[in-house]
This record gives sequence, C-alpha cells and structure tokens, in this order.
Amino acid sequence: MRIGELADRAGVSVRALRYYEEQGLLHASRSGRGQRLYAEPAVDRVRLIQMLYGAGLTSRTIADLMPCVDANVSTPESRARLAFERDRIDAQIAELIQARDRLDAVIEMSTSPESGCVVAHAE
Repeated sequence: MRIGELADRAGVSVRALRYYEEQGLLHASRSGRGQRLYAEPAVDRVRLIQMLYGAGLTSRTIADLMPCVDANVSTPESRARLAFERDRIDAQIAELIQARDRLDAVIEMSTSPESGCVVAHAE
C-alpha cells in the first residue's frame, strides 16, 4: 500500500510516517517510480509505534526495543527496559490520578452558587 493509504488506515499523518522512517522505526520498499510501498503489517506496526509514543517512550527507546518486538524475542535487557518504562508510566498514572482527584475536589467546592468562581470552557 502507498503512504497515503497507510496514513489513513493507521490514523496518522503522512508526515508522521516519514518521520518514523527517518527514525528507523518503519521500513518501506520503493516502487519503480520511487514511491514508498508498505506491507499490510505496517498498519499494526504504526499503531504500536503510536501507542508507545502515547505512553511517553522516546523514538530512541522505541528504536531500541523494536528489534526484539520484530523478532518476538525477550532478552533480560529488553525486559529491564520495558519494566523501567512500565514503572515510569505507573508513576505518571499516579500523578494523573492525584490531578483528577484535585479537580474533583474543586468541582465539588464550586457547585455552590456562592463560590463566585467562573472559568471559561475550553474546547
């Protein structure tokens, strides 16, 4: 499939796909005209890359881990790296829960009409 189709199917921009290729995270073959061509598994790979970025992993970390993902191999080093990242994500989750709880407290306090606090709604 061509780059535009992959972008549509994976829900990312063409620019993102080019970036992933520059970072060594995604590989394409080339047509006779030089157009990028991707195999069907590229859709799942891009979704995985997106998920890992969304979890806060850097492109360098993702690039370091992808050979193990591709080979379906777990090494002590890759498990340690993944455990580190999982622990970092768990810490972020804990911080987000605290932020949510504080917002809940503010919402609870501001339900009375005499609170006098007006906040513009952001969209």
